[in-house]
Amino acid sequence: MNPLATEHAHLRAEGVGVTLGSRRVLHDVTITVSARSRLAIVGENGRGKTTLLHVLAGLRTPDHGTVHRTGTVGVARQALPFRSGETVGTLTTEALRDSHEALRALDAAASDFEEDSYTAALEAATRLDAWDAERRIDVALEALSACTDRTRELSTLSVGQRYRVRLACLLGARHDFLLLDEPGNHLDADGLAFLTARLRGHDGGVALVSHDRALLADVASEFLDLDPSQDGRPRVYAGGYQAWRDGRHRDRERWLQEFEEQQDTHRQLTLAVTQARDRLSTGWRPDKGTGRHQRQSRAPGVVQALNRERAALEAHRVTVPEPPLSLRWPDFGTGSRQSLVDVHEVAVAGRLRGPVTVTIARGDRLLVTGGNGAGKSTFLSALTGELAPTSGTVRRAPDARIALVGQETPAWPAESMARRLFEREGVPFSAMGLLDAEALRTPVGRMSQGQQRRLDLALRLAGRPDLLVFDEPTNHLSATLVEELTEALLTTPAAVVVATHDRRMLADLAEWRRLEL
Repeated sequence: MNPLATEHAHLRAEGVGVTLGSRRVLHDVTITVSARSRLAIVGENGRGKTTLLHVLAGLRTPDHGTVHRTGTVGVARQALPFRSGETVGTLTTEALRDSHEALRALDAAASDFEEDSYTAALEAATRLDAWDAERRIDVALEALSACTDRTRELSTLSVGQRYRVRLACLLGARHDFLLLDEPGNHLDADGLAFLTARLRGHDGGVALVSHDRALLADVASEFLDLDPSQDGRPRVYAGGYQAWRDGRHRDRERWLQEFEEQQDTHRQLTLAVTQARDRLSTGWRPDKGTGRHQRQSRAPGVVQALNRERAALEAHRVTVPEPPLSLRWPDFGTGSRQSLVDVHEVAVAGRLRGPVTVTIARGDRLLVTGGNGAGKSTFLSALTGELAPTSGTVRRAPDARIALVGQETPAWPAESMARRLFEREGVPFSAMGLLDAEALRTPVGRMSQGQQRRLDLALRLAGRPDLLVFDEPTNHLSATLVEELTEALLTTPAAVVVATHDRRMLADLAEWRRLEL
């Protein structure tokens, strides 16, 4: 154990590359995580965020590049593997091992009365704050609503419960680095507040992967963006969440402008060649009666002009790659303020206490809030006609087009392709900046959760609904797409109803009419 590890601790990845199957997920990634870093690793689904976290932690060896580590590393994976018979106590004992060893070494050094050994052991125990380690873990278990029974077998806990126990152990122990993959999953508001405070106050470095924009804004001071860039390399943005958003926007605007300029130049050169070829075949010929000598003298000039235009076209190179997709919101048109849905004293036995009464007209905005189990999803299902209420009435305008984007994507046939699903839904095909070429040629059964979520959103938008209903719209979407979606929801002429726990979205939609269940 190195008592000076915290002071000199660092993780350094240089030129890291990883290929999974035939797909390159990381390319030439260089990043340093220091003892005071608060690094967010961001990007769309499938860009290699989790893979990079595992490379930094030493859980995966990169295909290219090197990783240097000094200091201790604690890792929170999205899934917690465990063996039969392991208990909550197995995890807490593991988390406390270094502290217990430091205290035993200190006791042994005190008994030997050897000054140098005692000084080193004291420094190690002090660095770990070993005397307070058990209390820190107990506090973390309570704050995250995790199981505190040390004898409870991990196999009897849910995925979320196991994750909270593991996270509490990491936050209670003293690691030089915390590498966290979606640490906000499975946490309630109190748990998120505790996590945020611990990460902000952590003595060592932090690198996290998260789609929770509020957590990113509260914790991260540096962003490593793995999404495609103009030169193909990852981008690092310093200055916090807003600086990342602004910097990314500037880079994308510059990229798009340069791409469009090169495309426009290419189109102009192509047109010039076409016009020169037309002049060669017809336009250069003089009027009837013109002498042969004049025709012969003009022909070489037209040929030379065509050759010059061809040479210019061949010399021109489109060096800027096509920019990545961004959400293209469809035109919903305008309409009257007539009522779309009237909900009157609705309740659903065992799922929605009610009675709930609300009217939604075109252009309305409604934010549905309430704790877990309050019936938000049930209310949305009743609103859209997916579920019949036990009591009360729901009247929908006969010609109202209503689209529900649920928490999870539909169970489509695994081998179906995106275009086939658009045909089946009876809506015009449009990728809307949500589906790239790879997604369009991938059967839904082999799509990532994020790709399936994008496909579902594209299908709902393609129907040009009068009322858009979203149940936890941030699920499985990147922070960037959620920002684009939020901006569209604030300005669309369609009526919008949203139920969400996402703290940033709640703040963004704070001016909306609110229905508390």
